[in-house]
This record gives sequence, structure tokens and C-alpha cells, in this order.
Amino acid sequence: MAAGRKPRHGGGPGQESRARRHPGREAPRAPAPPGGLEAVFGVHAVRALLDRGEVPREVWVQEGSAGARLAELVEQARRGGARLHSRPRDELDRLAQGAAHQGIIAFATPLAFEGETSLWLRLEGWPHEAPPLLLVLDGITDVHNFGACLRSADAAGVHGVIVPKDRAAPLNAMVRKVACGAAESMPVYQVTNLARAMARLKELGVWITGTAGEAEASLFEADFTGPTALVMGAEGKGMRRLTREACDTLVKLPMAGSVASLNVSVATGICLFEAVRQRQARD
Repeated sequence: MAAGRKPRHGGGPGQESRARRHPGREAPRAPAPPGGLEAVFGVHAVRALLDRGEVPREVWVQEGSAGARLAELVEQARRGGARLHSRPRDELDRLAQGAAHQGIIAFATPLAFEGETSLWLRLEGWPHEAPPLLLVLDGITDVHNFGACLRSADAAGVHGVIVPKDRAAPLNAMVRKVACGAAESMPVYQVTNLARAMARLKELGVWITGTAGEAEASLFEADFTGPTALVMGAEGKGMRRLTREACDTLVKLPMAGSVASLNVSVATGICLFEAVRQRQARD
């Protein structure tokens, strides 16, 4: 080889590029949802979508036996006017990014947070006989925890979930999947300043109970029978200082074992169903 001449492929003899030695090794890209739509995957999430009257524009169903297993759900989507497409499993896997899609993905309008004005109007003209039960999530950024908290809130009959604009998980496809339909049915109010919103809750007669591991009072000493907002902080860090200071009282879960804390979604479920127990006992 003449001095100064560079090899054509960037290496000496026998040093072929990785792309040439392993053609097609690069993983195919995940298919993109149709413009402006969001993928909703999993049987429960898709059924919740259809049951609330929101017809997806398209539904992808896994080829093979999944079609027969999902026939009733697919027929419901077809009657609503959704376009149905049969797709190979690997295409659904890539779109769901490893999550369990159970053989069906629907494409629907993305969920949106409700504004805090809607929250104040609802509380000022409270339409229910039972006093409001609200869940406040401070710093819950993990979508799995957020979805699980929404699911517990729905099961416990919570009237609304309040989250801050910053340090909060989005209302995305994974949240819808984990929530199993609760993301569609539960009002989620996004507020600009959480401490200020909590002050407004107090003005409207809502008693705010925060959870903290260092609290002296037990969860079972709290009174959840009146208008209540339960505040749950991020796992590990807990509530932010201003959020903690805005609470009327702090309680903790009595921990009898060796672990110091529970997953935030588990703790949320326990606290909410203590509120349910107290309210049912009062009635």
C-alpha cells in the first residue's frame, strides 16, 4: 500500500466493519402511533376506553390465537367504528416497549389533566352526599406507582387526585395500562403550586392529612370521616417541606417488621381503605 493512502473501510486487511460482518443486527425501530394519538395497550385499559364511549381510531390485534381470545372486545371496537388491523406479535411488542399488551393495542386521544379551576368549582358546588375524599400525590414521578395509585384511588371511591405541575408522572400509555381503566375514570387535577392549592383546600373546609415516617400519630388515630385530602409523598424522599408544612396533621403506618417503609402505591391503598372503613362505620 502506498504511503499515506487510507484503507477504504477504515481498517486493515481482515478488519471489516461491524455492519458488514453482522448485516441486519440493528433492532428494528418501534412503530409510531398514528399522528396525535396515544397507544393504549392491555385488555383492561382498552375495555375501559370502550366502556366510557371513547372509540379508538385504530385497533391492532395480534395475529393468531389472540384474535379468537379477544373476539368480544374486538367486535365492540368494530361496532364503534374503529379500524381493525392484524399485526405480528413482535410489532406489538416493540410498540408497547416490553410492557404486557395482551395481544391488543388501541390508538386513542391522549388523556389530559384537569385544571385546578375545575377542582375549585367542583368543591364549591359539591354534588355528593358523602364528604369529599381527595388524594394528593407529591413527587410521584414513576409511572408504575402513579398508575397503581390511580387504581387504588378508584377502588376506594376517591373523588379526585391532585398532582403538582412539576415533579409528577405524565398521564401516558403505561399509566393507563397499570391503572387498568382508572386513569380514564378518575379526575386528575394538575395544580401549579401544591402548597398554595392545599391552602385553598383548607379554606373550603377540607382537612389535610399527610403521611410521614417520623410522625407520632398512627394512621388509625386519624379521622377521615369528614372532608379529607390524603397526601402521599415520593418514596424515599417523602413530601417536600412546603407540602409537609401545609398539612393539618401527619400520620404514619405502624411498621412491625424489619422494613422501614412500603412502596408508595401499597401505602396509598392501605391509607385510602382505612378512610373507607371509617366512613362505612360512620354510616
